[in-house]
Amino acid sequence: MRCPRLVACRDAIRQKARKGFAPEDYWSRPVPAVGDPKARLVVLGLAPGAQGANRTGRPFTGDAAGTWLYPILYRYGFSNQAESVSLDDGLVLQDAYVTNIAKCVPPGNRPTPEEIGNCAPYLALEMDRLRNARVVIPLGSLAMRSYLLWLREHGKIERLSAFPFAHGVEYEMPNGHTLLPSYHCSRQNTNTGRLTMAMFEQVFARARNLLSR
Repeated sequence: MRCPRLVACRDAIRQKARKGFAPEDYWSRPVPAVGDPKARLVVLGLAPGAQGANRTGRPFTGDAAGTWLYPILYRYGFSNQAESVSLDDGLVLQDAYVTNIAKCVPPGNRPTPEEIGNCAPYLALEMDRLRNARVVIPLGSLAMRSYLLWLREHGKIERLSAFPFAHGVEYEMPNGHTLLPSYHCSRQNTNTGRLTMAMFEQVFARARNLLSR
């Protein structure tokens, strides 16, 4: 077992399910990506939410972060609907792919560097297969770091420090991707005003503009 802390965390969450969520309804295992394998837009999150993806089995589904992400994807033509609440809700992403750099829910929504590293091969496999990708939106500095590490492993960049994280910056990467970092749409950021809807929408509007060329 590579990540015993994460296994213990997801099992504990299932055993102490919130009122209204039956324990048998919890996914409580690694959460796979969702989206179009031929997508040109890739959104990289951090990890499954305890009462969201860890419960439903789909990234950004059933929690507050998803109520920010999926309406934006719908608004800019990347989804057939504006909400994502369960695996059987009919959601279909169009030209978009959403995944997390860590596949299991971590305590305090904070995976360790070692845990992120354990999932790095899975992220690399996903990125290698997304051959049509043109725009990558990492949500937060850790997601951006994982993307940059993948590029370095492929010999495309040397120094991660050449691409500092900041919300709304834009980097043209050596592999042909445009990197558009954003603050993560977690409650920690949205409730404090660090990330506003206008800021979040600006990033996805730019992504749509780039892909419409």
